[in-house]
Amino acid sequence: MEQTFHPLLSYHYDLVTPDGVVKEITFRSDKHVEATVFIKDISPFFVGFQIDPERVFFNIKSTLAQIGVDGIGKHYELDKEQCIAEVKVDLIAINDLAKEMLLYLKVGAKIGKLFAADERRRVRNPDYLARMFGRSDRWGSPLLSLGGLQGSSDLVLDKVDGRTVAYLSLQNGRLDYAPTIRGFLPTVGLALKTEIPIRELVKLHQEWKPLLSRNIENENELLLVRTLPLHIRTAFARVVDDLLPHGYRHTSASILQPDTQASGDIYELYGHSKRELTDIPLEFYTLEPYREHVFFSDRDQLQASIEDPEVLFKAFETAPGTHETRAAVFVVKGEQLLNLKPEDWVARETHFHEFPGMTQGVRQALMVERYIQQQPTYPFLKAIDDDVITSEGIMLTRYFPSPLMKRMLLSNQVQRHLKGIYFQYPSMSYEGFFSAEDRALLHDLEKFAIPTFWVDPTTQNILEYTQKSGYDSGLFVPIHQIDMFLRSTVFGIYGSNLLEDLFEKELREMMQGILDMRKEMNHPLLKPNTPLSLVTGGGPGAMQVGNFVAKELGILSCANIVDFRAKSNAVVNEQRQNPYIEAKMTYRLDKLVERQAEFNLDFPIFLTGGIGTDFEFCLEEVRRKIGVVLPTPIILFGKPEYWREKITPRFKCNQAAGTIVGSEWLSNCYYCIQTAQQGLSVYRRYFKGELKIGKSGPIYEDGFVTVT
Repeated sequence: MEQTFHPLLSYHYDLVTPDGVVKEITFRSDKHVEATVFIKDISPFFVGFQIDPERVFFNIKSTLAQIGVDGIGKHYELDKEQCIAEVKVDLIAINDLAKEMLLYLKVGAKIGKLFAADERRRVRNPDYLARMFGRSDRWGSPLLSLGGLQGSSDLVLDKVDGRTVAYLSLQNGRLDYAPTIRGFLPTVGLALKTEIPIRELVKLHQEWKPLLSRNIENENELLLVRTLPLHIRTAFARVVDDLLPHGYRHTSASILQPDTQASGDIYELYGHSKRELTDIPLEFYTLEPYREHVFFSDRDQLQASIEDPEVLFKAFETAPGTHETRAAVFVVKGEQLLNLKPEDWVARETHFHEFPGMTQGVRQALMVERYIQQQPTYPFLKAIDDDVITSEGIMLTRYFPSPLMKRMLLSNQVQRHLKGIYFQYPSMSYEGFFSAEDRALLHDLEKFAIPTFWVDPTTQNILEYTQKSGYDSGLFVPIHQIDMFLRSTVFGIYGSNLLEDLFEKELREMMQGILDMRKEMNHPLLKPNTPLSLVTGGGPGAMQVGNFVAKELGILSCANIVDFRAKSNAVVNEQRQNPYIEAKMTYRLDKLVERQAEFNLDFPIFLTGGIGTDFEFCLEEVRRKIGVVLPTPIILFGKPEYWREKITPRFKCNQAAGTIVGSEWLSNCYYCIQTAQQGLSVYRRYFKGELKIGKSGPIYEDGFVTVT
């Protein structure tokens, strides 16, 4: 399901239309022309289609206004279906120069646009604008200032009649025209039929006369005054006629657009008043939220909302299409998040095709690029790169972004604007399981300080991808438990998914004993304020017991979960995820070894298990042998006879063959226990530095220590 229109696909601001062209022109007098102006290619999101037509105004081009031509819209016909408008405009010559200019206005001339003065978008609180002082856009241009980046002291913001008004002080004097302007008028008329910018050329014929007064002696006089250049990138500004002194009226060229680098330095007024004008009052209208240049730190409501699971789950319920539809939306404010609608999302039904490989390099690159452009996140990331999205925000996406999006996600511009990725499902094809490429992308996002959150339907919680310092892998952790995870000492349970309830009582007693033991220890891995976490494989049996006990005792319950769903020609027991998991990472079956390396346990605990447990035993042994981890004690829970049958023959065989010369000391890392108290005695001696463990420790002929 492809969406034809989306606000981000429009490069026009939604409060204005493109410039309209003269379709018909009729002279009523030498100073009054009636023109029919036709406007096409209006954005379907133009606010003027939605509000009271009385709030839609014609805005004449400032070039004409500076010459003395005012344009008053009299009748408006807007067609939302065809995205067009037709406006009857009275063109009024304020002075003699403007009378001459009217003669050069022809059919096809672009003379102005429409502005939608939506009351809902009027800036009411001065703080909205004041926080932009001293800030700049990506190009270094001020977001709001008068006379330069730090020119905020010359721009006074006040609240008048429930709206924010800025009073711009006028410079001494006024502008007048050199005689050469009359010969330039034909060029102005021709330029209006093209895309050639003409306003700067008109300035060549203007003369600044600092000693002239800023008042209007007669009604056929144009007053051109000047302020310091107003830089405004965060809102539309509009001259407030009813706040001008009595007798003054500004032309309809009263709108200052945010895409002009230094606008608002010349203002065109007419009327009659002996009172000298001192300032220009401006009111403001907000841009679309994603174009406001607003910083994430300024969005208090959004920050509060994204910490509420209920808000995020409800937001995802508004995503269009079925579970198989990829959908994404970029959110920049709390109100937007709380009121999402299906049409706010970009929805795509993408289909992955096998790429041909480097033997067909050009075709491969083309297919990858097309696949990237099919992703629902693409329009948003492209809009950020193109400076259409200027506000910082978060991305909601039904599925974790494809690793092929890495180039765009980690671009300099996106990295500055994207303050969080929120997704519900790791994969469309593999449901809840990440690929190796996914985890690599998670690692890169973490390095580039782009937080990634799993709005997890399984746990009904918000989980943030978190890495401990020094590790290149991590877990998705409940946001309120991240600090606990980062500081925790990690225990782990290895054992069969087929056996349950054989050790729950002893495990609970032992883990509670370790929690109590913290008060008397001062070891790097166990101190009074050291939190604990416990990691399992996340399945049933021994793993479920471990996660249950951990959660019950307030220990962070974690799991590294593998996709063990039944495969053809494989003997793998289906392993449902147990319901006691708080923090997790998932893996596809082909990355079983990689998953095991990422348990990162400080203290493994082994229970009765089969081939998988034997595999995990060997990996923990190798990790200590090669020095990846310190020689910490490994608990073997069960009868000595069981462990003697499993471990001793292999240990003695390797000894006899001479293949573990120098590594026999590993036998002092394994401690066979039957009770919680025996395990606690091992840990207590270790944390007090009394346990003979490591290369300088003894060698045990069984390959492990039997604790009595």
